[in-house]
Amino acid sequence: MQPASEYPQPPSPRAPGAPASDAGRQGRGTGFLFLLATLVSIAALAATYYFFVRTTTGQFIDESALVEAVEIHGTAGKAANKLLDSLPALSLLLATVVVLFVTVVKRRWAAAGIAVAACVGANVATQILKDLVPVRPYRGIETLELNSLPSGHTTLAASAAAAVFLMVSPRWRPLAGFLGGSFAVATGLSTLINQWHRPADVVAAFLVVAVFMLPAGWLIIRTGPRWNVWDGYGRHWASSRLWQAMPLLAGVLAVAVAAFALQGATAGQGSTTHYFWAGTSLIVLAGYFATVAGVWLFGHAARRRNAPRR
Repeated sequence: MQPASEYPQPPSPRAPGAPASDAGRQGRGTGFLFLLATLVSIAALAATYYFFVRTTTGQFIDESALVEAVEIHGTAGKAANKLLDSLPALSLLLATVVVLFVTVVKRRWAAAGIAVAACVGANVATQILKDLVPVRPYRGIETLELNSLPSGHTTLAASAAAAVFLMVSPRWRPLAGFLGGSFAVATGLSTLINQWHRPADVVAAFLVVAVFMLPAGWLIIRTGPRWNVWDGYGRHWASSRLWQAMPLLAGVLAVAVAAFALQGATAGQGSTTHYFWAGTSLIVLAGYFATVAGVWLFGHAARRRNAPRR
């Protein structure tokens, strides 16, 4: 006769509404990664401000990109103007529809409250920073002293996209990340083309959103362990690695374009748009690399423990 310990043991009873043992562990052990990512975002925001606002080299690169945007403002500028004019309503409409739909249908009330609070916080923080950050000091570069960092339009677009990303199920996050990241990048590029903002203003907006959305995402994973699980890439079309590969490729290409443009500018080559292309590349690589990192981090935090690594 076998000892009682060798017989299969029935699952221990759970209180109604308590998370399953598998799902309940989701998010644990990743708190440090979320904290680290948040601290890195804060440090990057401070570094962006210091280099592009407080140093001569940074001011020159940033201002040159803004001035050279005049060269391609024609058709691109008209399209960018239309995007910027419709951006506030479009961002709020898309985010509201998705968040409300997911909240009502999936009953993710806590997640909705956290995501909306983080979205509002990012936009309020952007406006506060604009008021609190000192005017641009004179470093030998002729520029407007008025502070424009971070970009309010970019913050609005990126935070709305991030709120949608946080609310959808993990299997939809790779696709939501790519689409939302593309929307935010397009908005940032539009502000540069229309000479509303310098490249550093856009990058700073991305970082402000990250500072608020990363802790919010960790809270959502901790408070919604039942639905923040997935079986990895490739199990659903929205979880295809393609949605990670495209922004990663775009970011790598942006690095190459930025290096080529800056090399051409320092070599004194004939084109008058080197710094503009370097600035657009900075926006693209910052937006898409943040997208790739965010999708990876949330996928890692939400992965089932009993799912095989792929």
